[in-house]
Amino acid sequence: MKFVTKRIHAFLDYPVAIALIALPFLLGLGSSNPLALQLSVVTGIAALILTLLTDHHLGVFRVISYQIHLIVDFLVGAVFVIAPFIFSFEGIDAYYYWINGVAVLSVVSLHKPEVAMEF
Repeated sequence: MKFVTKRIHAFLDYPVAIALIALPFLLGLGSSNPLALQLSVVTGIAALILTLLTDHHLGVFRVISYQIHLIVDFLVGAVFVIAPFIFSFEGIDAYYYWINGVAVLSVVSLHKPEVAMEF
C-alpha cells in the first residue's frame, strides 16, 4: 500500500534536512569515526538545497524534477545503510545511519505514483 504522496513528501523534506544537520551534534555522533558527524551534516545541507530546487509545492526554484529527487533520496538511503560498514561506524553512530537509511528507503518505497489526468 503506497500512501506517501508528493505533498506529504514535500512536508517531510525540510524537517528531515534540519534534523540531519542538528541531530549529530545533539546525539554526540562521531565517537567511532568523525565522519559520522560530518556525513550527516553535509547530507542535511545537500537535502535542504535539493528540497529548495525540487519541483513540488514547497520547492522555491523548482528546477529539479520530483523523480530525480526520489532517486537522490533512494541513493542517500542506500548510502546511509552501508556507511557503517564502509566507515567502521559503531554504537550510536551506526544505529543513527541504519535507522535513517531504513526510514528514507521506506518513504521512497511507499511513494504513491502521481496519476496523470488525460482529457
